[in-house]
Amino acid sequence: MHMHTEETALLGTASMDLHILDHRLRVTSICKNGLVNFTHPLIKLIFLRNRTRCKFFSLTETPENYTVVLDEEGFKELQPSEHLKVESSIWLPLNVVSNGNSSSSSQAVGVTKIAKSVIAPLAQQHVSVFMLSTYQTDFILVREKDLSVVIQTLEEEFNIYKEVGGESVPMHCQEVSNGLQKNGKEAIQPTVHPVLIPQNQFCVMSLDPDTLPSIATTLIDVLFYSNCPKEDAQSSPNQDLDCIKFFSFSLIDGYISLVMDTEAQRQFPADLLFTSSSGELWRMVRIGGQPLGFGEATFF
Repeated sequence: MHMHTEETALLGTASMDLHILDHRLRVTSICKNGLVNFTHPLIKLIFLRNRTRCKFFSLTETPENYTVVLDEEGFKELQPSEHLKVESSIWLPLNVVSNGNSSSSSQAVGVTKIAKSVIAPLAQQHVSVFMLSTYQTDFILVREKDLSVVIQTLEEEFNIYKEVGGESVPMHCQEVSNGLQKNGKEAIQPTVHPVLIPQNQFCVMSLDPDTLPSIATTLIDVLFYSNCPKEDAQSSPNQDLDCIKFFSFSLIDGYISLVMDTEAQRQFPADLLFTSSSGELWRMVRIGGQPLGFGEATFF
């Protein structure tokens, strides 16, 4: 979830670049009562970077389950299990930046502009997307098999590049043709869902990877034992109705991002986590009361 600055207002007139990052990702889900079967590989992926070749890892706890997005090297660490659901497709992460692909002044573009310039046009072509926001930037994940439609749909609006061996190579639609045709004629059949706005406030934070061991005990407690009642815990009868459980940890290309509510934040040392200079807090808008999947257009 990119931290916006006053310069964001200028992005409307700047050229935008769309980068296809050099990761091939799997989207998985671990049920709450099955987490115990995966604590060993998850601890390895979170804390022991020198023991894994995984470069893209994100773990998010929601009221229903744990969503784990990780590259193919990280996916090898997860053993098949009845508690693990794996979305069958390979997903590619896209990143939108402004002011040129090689300029040191390049800036990530916020979610609002991504929704208008990327997600909405792709929805018209029935292309499913998965958004993953971090402290550093916002990733748009698309299925690898949809890449030609993605490029054909967005190439008029963006300069499109693919990362290859650390270099950004210009991409054109004809270079990734896979037989899929652009389809703008079929009407999208919307599904209407209720909107829920929990009361808890969230902060988007980062951490120097070298200080990760300093918060290891707290992070393990929050990630793996948050559903276990503490002896001195006092909960409100309406807590489950007013608040929602959501915690996200991402380690992507060496950068750490954490999303947590203010209650969880109080468990961490204040001098190790950092956020934007304004210290802004975020509210969650949750669409529907259950996981929606990838196959529908959602309106509210």
